[in-house]
Amino acid sequence: MTVPAGIDPRGPRVAAGITAVLLAVVVVLGVGESTRTAALVLLILVALSFAAGAAFGAQGTWQGWVFRALVRPRLAPPAELEDPRPPRFAQVVGLLVTAVGVVLGLAGVDLGVPVAAGVAFVAAALNAVVGLCLGCELYLLGRRLRAA
Repeated sequence: MTVPAGIDPRGPRVAAGITAVLLAVVVVLGVGESTRTAALVLLILVALSFAAGAAFGAQGTWQGWVFRALVRPRLAPPAELEDPRPPRFAQVVGLLVTAVGVVLGLAGVDLGVPVAAGVAFVAAALNAVVGLCLGCELYLLGRRLRAA
């Protein structure tokens, strides 16, 4: 199997930082009775971004564009490139988690939106702050289990 061209590993981390901020806002808005609709709308936007990442890779999101257009030109070239498949799988995981929150929010489950956003926030923050991509680790675990 041919490995696709590598991506700058700093891109998904920057995107995760942006996403973590948005998800923190969703959590805060989601616990207020008068701001639940705003939280749901923002979670839908985050889920749509994860959908774009699942379809086109992490670099295919608007956060990926922010990295390429505003951040990357100010950085030295990366020391090494990474396989784009684990971050893309992580986008699928993020989509699933946020989609559950959207469905629960649309069904009227008051805590569905902030809880789903909180779970996604933890994963995004871990990636942004310490470089631990939980979705990427799940991808690698799946590859190991399939090979066994």
